[in-house]
Amino acid sequence: MDTFEGRGAVVTGGASGIGLATATEFARRGARLVLADVDKPALEQAVQRLRAEGFDANGVTCDVRHLDEVIHLADEAFNLLGQVDIVFSNAGIVVAGPLVAMTHEDWRWVIDIDLWGSIHAVEAFVPRLLEQGAGGHVAFTASFAGLVPNAGLGAYGVAKYGVVGLAETLAREVKDNGIGVSVLCPMVVETKLVSNSERIRGADYGMDSAPDITGDMGPLPAQDQTLGVDDVARLTADAILANRLYVLPHEAARTSIRRRFERLDRTFDDQLAEGWKH
Repeated sequence: MDTFEGRGAVVTGGASGIGLATATEFARRGARLVLADVDKPALEQAVQRLRAEGFDANGVTCDVRHLDEVIHLADEAFNLLGQVDIVFSNAGIVVAGPLVAMTHEDWRWVIDIDLWGSIHAVEAFVPRLLEQGAGGHVAFTASFAGLVPNAGLGAYGVAKYGVVGLAETLAREVKDNGIGVSVLCPMVVETKLVSNSERIRGADYGMDSAPDITGDMGPLPAQDQTLGVDDVARLTADAILANRLYVLPHEAARTSIRRRFERLDRTFDDQLAEGWKH
């Protein structure tokens, strides 16, 4: 894909944070938008803001945990846009804390949104992109926690490792159809991910207030390594045009990623040294 001009783009989790910033970047480059979010008031506000700036934007309320709602989103997007060229599966939440402290409901909630939400996007949109026969691009928001494990973010990391694997496999399978795939793996970005997660979970379970789900998130980058959403949005849009699989906004992630793969590679030598011949 060499331009966003005239393209139809769908963004889940599009009412705030990375989703809204990236949708805005798409629109500035000429795309027509359908934003999806579970937060209807915030979604309406985001769409109004984009329209006030002169952009072609529409909103569809969608809870990505439910396949039927994501299929409805796809139906609405194709009806509104005529053609969908870009799908950005971005909706996500976080539950932090040690693995032994995670309840079954914690696991279910994180995986339903962070992993199943992206699986549902593939199920609802990719067959139609293939049928459309015009190429396109599918992007996912994962995390640095989907590349390198982080103590205190175990459940989140399990889901985001799944998103990275989903993107890597999809990229191989749809390459010959002219469909590109990207997976965004940031460290700390200036969003309200934690507070939004608490608020959404409280609403999901009919609570007056959400439980304490922020926990100990382990060592995080220094404040001066925190990126703004607009910077991440620009890099993501550039990666889509370049058909770049990995979108890695934080240079600080590089050392940890290298160490992980060095440990994997070193295991072969260790096993050989111990007499393993297979």
